[in-house]
Amino acid sequence: MTSEVGSAEAPAAVRRTYSYLGPAGTFTEAALAQVPEARAQNWRPVRNVGEALADVVEGRSDAAMIAIENSVDGGVSTAQDALATVPGLRIVGEYLVPVEFVLVGRPGAALDDVSLVAAHPVAYAQCLQWLSRTLPAHAHIPAASNVASAMSLIDGSSDADAAIAPPGILEHHELELLASAIGDNPNAVTRFVLVSRTVAPPPPTGADKTSLIAELPDDHPGALLEMLEQFATRGINLSLLASRPVGDALGRYRFVIDADGHIQDERMADALLGLRRFSPKVVFLGSYPRADRAVVHYPDRYSDDVFVEARDWLRGLLSGEPDLA
Repeated sequence: MTSEVGSAEAPAAVRRTYSYLGPAGTFTEAALAQVPEARAQNWRPVRNVGEALADVVEGRSDAAMIAIENSVDGGVSTAQDALATVPGLRIVGEYLVPVEFVLVGRPGAALDDVSLVAAHPVAYAQCLQWLSRTLPAHAHIPAASNVASAMSLIDGSSDADAAIAPPGILEHHELELLASAIGDNPNAVTRFVLVSRTVAPPPPTGADKTSLIAELPDDHPGALLEMLEQFATRGINLSLLASRPVGDALGRYRFVIDADGHIQDERMADALLGLRRFSPKVVFLGSYPRADRAVVHYPDRYSDDVFVEARDWLRGLLSGEPDLA
């Protein structure tokens, strides 16, 4: 007896959806363009970080790209606070985007006529020295994104005379270039993270970073030092330590931490166990490959083998084996 195989075509693969701070042309879109698995998928522009993360939590998107830190302006507080308070999220990757800004106006505009500037607050801070020198009497109108600032000139939704925007805006819209390279730091870089719903961390690569948010148990002398010792005594370097108010009382802070290494590293796992015993609240945000792919090196005394040997030694003592050390 023979059987026939149907000739119906296999169903098309389901396209994934990624949320990012829009509209098209933002630095966030440039970060998302670095994600290989996001190419040829659905990209969903949103208006703010909260909307991007809500898309992920509520299932409208598979992941969201958000800015988390800038080399000039420091941590992005809205993103850090959201990651601390919105459950069910996990950082799965980080990406670096060089930052450059231009000042644009409506067609025919002149730099001498500018008194009101639309700009995203982070972009504004990165161009403040140039603005103070060139336009000392200007005023600032906050914009939702670096592209939205320029779009407000086009659609008339803003009274601004000019906008701070990425250089690529001139490729998409008819605007007057009033000044280029207006950023105060030519080496400025923004760090973005790709956030998904909670998943298991990817396997360690040797060039990894672990992100956490922790609270102190109470306010007493040396409390912060005690928390940091969980990492220092295990040879773990912190590449970011930032405080954010918890919000329930004055003087109450949570700490945003980036630590070199992966949760599957013995030293990192041991540090997290110590931190969990110390802190009343620890939020594990994820272990993921570093954007710069720099391999994390540790002294031999902090190698995985040392932690494994110490654990085996203790297990032997508990089981009654002779201590031959």
